[in-house]
Amino acid sequence: MQTTPVLEIRDISRRFGNTQALAGVSLRLYPGEVHALLGENGAGKSTLIKIMTGVHQPDSGQILLDGRPVRIGSTLEAQRLGIAAIYQEPLMYPDLNVAENIFIAHAGRGPLVNWGKMYREAESILAQLDVRLDVRQPARGLSVAAQQIVEIAKALSLQVRLLIMDEPTAALSAHEVEQLFAIVRRLRDQGVAILFISHRLEEVFTIADRITIFRDGRLISSASRTDVTVAQAIRDMAGRSVEQLFPRRHTVRDEVLVQVRDLGRQGVFQGISFDVRAGEVLGFAGLVGARRSDVGLALFGIAPADQGTVTIAGRPVHITNPRQAMRYGIAYVSEDRRGLGLSLPMSITANITLPTLGRYLNPLGLLRRQAELATAEEFRRRLAIRAPSVDVEVNKLSGGNQQKVMLSKWLNTRPRLLILDEPTRGIDVGAKAEVHQMIDDLAAEGIAIILISSDLPEVLAMSDRVLVMREGRQMGVFSRHEATQERVLAVAMGQESHNATGAMS
Repeated sequence: MQTTPVLEIRDISRRFGNTQALAGVSLRLYPGEVHALLGENGAGKSTLIKIMTGVHQPDSGQILLDGRPVRIGSTLEAQRLGIAAIYQEPLMYPDLNVAENIFIAHAGRGPLVNWGKMYREAESILAQLDVRLDVRQPARGLSVAAQQIVEIAKALSLQVRLLIMDEPTAALSAHEVEQLFAIVRRLRDQGVAILFISHRLEEVFTIADRITIFRDGRLISSASRTDVTVAQAIRDMAGRSVEQLFPRRHTVRDEVLVQVRDLGRQGVFQGISFDVRAGEVLGFAGLVGARRSDVGLALFGIAPADQGTVTIAGRPVHITNPRQAMRYGIAYVSEDRRGLGLSLPMSITANITLPTLGRYLNPLGLLRRQAELATAEEFRRRLAIRAPSVDVEVNKLSGGNQQKVMLSKWLNTRPRLLILDEPTRGIDVGAKAEVHQMIDDLAAEGIAIILISSDLPEVLAMSDRVLVMREGRQMGVFSRHEATQERVLAVAMGQESHNATGAMS
């Protein structure tokens, strides 16, 4: 590793009104190094990125490029200096093809386009990444993973020296993440400095050479990855220990609220059988493609099952749509906050009361605004939703607070069975701890909970039992004391089988 950083941040501070976004932070980014930046929402990561890419200017402090002070006055200036950023949602022009998207930022190439040369150069850049893409293919048909690759190729076309990757894996499958990491390692070996930002600690500890942690706009720690443990990283980020992230009590009651037998949907999943008791958290584990979410969608009537039986409180039910599911006391918190979970342009209040709007109408059919506001205020206090008012639009909230609004929306239906599908995806460590506390509190109230999560440590820590799926089939159920990461993974990968009583075969 070279001794001179590509980019050095020295004592940078930035204030927005009464909020101190950054307070005297310093950072060194070296060529040929993957440097992970961790921190909760509000830790200052986004502000630092915007300063490094010329969107914001610091109030004080200094930026050095190759040891010389520079002022990054705009995004174009950052681009000229070899600084590029890619984000969770790639910035693509869907009607342009791959090559056009790669070279769209080359403003100085002249009015005429040498199409043959452009396609050859695009193919050459993708070859550097060991990636095969049709450079004439419209971007509209690309997967998120392919769009990320095009964004990286665009950065390479601009002779990038520092690549900032902000939550680049949030929408990728495990296989796509591996592909992306292979490209990251290739860029590192070519001497590119990489700043990698992610909430997924397992990914950070896989790809990073160095880990820096911010909290409340301040630098907390910075060390080689080999000198940092996951527990230390969590403690530095959240100011709390690992044990406080999973506050699970034993609250299972004798009453079986939901009984599922041989549930299936043609061509999707089959043979799913389980019971859920009052106060129990039943975790669903499995690898990508296990079809865990499809079981949740079937139970809530979004994509109804066509095989098997469901019994709720001893009564057989047939669920064909969400309205029926709600009538039977089932609520479903989707992993897709934007598509299925929330109406982002609407207020906190409107989102919370939307499924139960009939409760807030007077005999003339007019909305009882004060009753609606009172409910929203109750959930704001109960779930600690951080917003100046319940009239704030949901799209102005952080991911963690959006998740709390979605939970409030479905808790307001007073469910007996709550299905939580990836409830902590894309939110920071502190918000995760709050969601885990809510899950524990809800179970203590006697609500039955199905927890679907790709975060295996979360499933193991929060569940009373763990149901493991593989390719649409149930592979077994573990009791809490039987479920270890190694045993669950072995069953999820088809290396072993396991029955509901816990006997391995």
